[in-house]
Amino acid sequence: MTRPLVKFTKMHGAGNDYIYVNTLSCDVPDPAAAAVMWSDRHTGIGGDGLVLIGAPKAAGADFSMRIFNADGSEAMMCGNAARCVGKYLYCKGMTRSTTIRLETLSGVKTLSLHLDGDGVEGVTVDMLEPAFDVPPQYVPALCGKAGGWLSAGGREFAGTFVSMGNPHFVIFADDLDEADVARYGSVLEHHEAFPSGCNIEFARAEGAGRLRARVWERGSGVTMACGTGACAVAVAAALTGRSGRSVDVVMDGGTLNVKWDAADNHVYLTGGACFVFEGEVELP
Repeated sequence: MTRPLVKFTKMHGAGNDYIYVNTLSCDVPDPAAAAVMWSDRHTGIGGDGLVLIGAPKAAGADFSMRIFNADGSEAMMCGNAARCVGKYLYCKGMTRSTTIRLETLSGVKTLSLHLDGDGVEGVTVDMLEPAFDVPPQYVPALCGKAGGWLSAGGREFAGTFVSMGNPHFVIFADDLDEADVARYGSVLEHHEAFPSGCNIEFARAEGAGRLRARVWERGSGVTMACGTGACAVAVAAALTGRSGRSVDVVMDGGTLNVKWDAADNHVYLTGGACFVFEGEVELP
């Protein structure tokens, strides 16, 4: 039996690649199963997950975004995906506004589009305020020593917990090449201190206004970049005196600019978004 076909668009932000479907015109009845099947880089489209663009339920929002990781779990927020959604909506003619209010599971985010002629050169996402005490995302009492210390894989890691709607644990290291992000990220993601799992970042300060970071994303593994992760790294660096409040965060897939504004305590993420290809795919 032939399964129904769904139109999709592959996009990436700093190498963080997702499969985008406009559910205003195409229904995806089982997005978790679709995310697992389509994200496979050998037998599917390939990507870090699936993003559904749809109609909002929240008052004042223009559109909604749902994100499903490559393992089928649903994510609260993704800054790279939000930027791609902004570019998608404008370039597909679904809006002519350069300010878009996007509903996510972690609140309504405001996207500011930066145009270059008729195209979108970049997008700034208001990621709202960071949070540091977010039960049940983080239970410091379950850390090995005191809050901020975790034991995993025979090693101890000192880090900073930052929630950008979804949880992040940022570990500063001298040598990121020796950090073994895949090994320790996979263990730390499921540490008992994070009842719902956690994104793990390994980072290093590289001079004024520049941070280097590598990321293990909850539900997806090692990815080229993570927008909320870049924000968490920037906030953690500012909190620990490693940087100011406006920095470039260099990830494996590209550089993102993050500003933690002292005036409103909001974190602003700026970067590009790219179309890769489009096509049709069978539903699970």
